Amino acid sequence: MNISTIDNQLNEKMVLIFKALSDPVRIEIIKYLKSIGTEVICGEIGQAVGISKPSGTYHFRLLQQAELINVRKSAREKYVWLNKSTFDKYVTGFFDNL
Repeated sequence: MNISTIDNQLNEKMVLIFKALSDPVRIEIIKYLKSIGTEVICGEIGQAVGISKPSGTYHFRLLQQAELINVRKSAREKYVWLNKSTFDKYVTGFFDNL
């Protein structure tokens, strides 16, 4: 793998992250997860930020693709929690200002 390929992968990663952070609903989801500090079911987050299940699915998918959240499925429930390492690596200081 050459430097150009690594740079392109890094650029693509940052585009995903900033796209995920460019929406007020996703910022509210992140703030809620930060305030909880542990994994929580998607439905609870949806209720807390006032979004429908289909809307939640869309927002969670973008956050997961950007690796800003982790998702674990157990039976019929999906559990979500923040992936703080992505914040620390790509958007240093952003997490602390939420």
